[in-house]
Amino acid sequence: MDHQNVEAAMAEMLRVLSPHTAEDWTVPAGPLEWTCWQTAAHIAHDLLAYGGQVAAQPADAYLPFDLKVRPTASPAEVLQAVTACGGLLGSALATAGPTLRAWHWGPCDPEGFAAMGVAEILLHTHDITEGLTVDWLPPAALSAAVLDRLFPDAPPGDTTRVLLWCTGRGELNGLPRRTSWTWKAARR
Repeated sequence: MDHQNVEAAMAEMLRVLSPHTAEDWTVPAGPLEWTCWQTAAHIAHDLLAYGGQVAAQPADAYLPFDLKVRPTASPAEVLQAVTACGGLLGSALATAGPTLRAWHWGPCDPEGFAAMGVAEILLHTHDITEGLTVDWLPPAALSAAVLDRLFPDAPPGDTTRVLLWCTGRGELNGLPRRTSWTWKAARR
């Protein structure tokens, strides 16, 4: 996975959410305790954090900064912040060499940061669409790429449904909804 996957996920997020910025984003985002607005701000935060890690290449911790989206920002403005942070991650990934390692609970390569960025975008866009009652599922090809990189032990099946199951967002072929999970981004 690389910057092109991040760009594709960003384009899909904007395609599905931009028509709904006039709706009430103070409702819960699907199964989350966050509102749709807070969930979008969280996407921006994580994309910026991942981009910072790739750019600075710290070996043992996350950089000591956080993104704060102004509470007065409209949903459209929050999506602009997500777009900016996704662009920063994409730019960092586009210039990163394959041997680069930066900390994410261990040494993580650029592909891992790209996969985590795509996962954050897809999964939280899904949460927001559930909150806004918009019928949408993450694209199969991007879901498959995330599963291949972050969930190597994922069960077989429809890649979108498997990704949602792996991250506690539904049942799968009789398997109960997960209540905890982790992805495997760091590689030695």
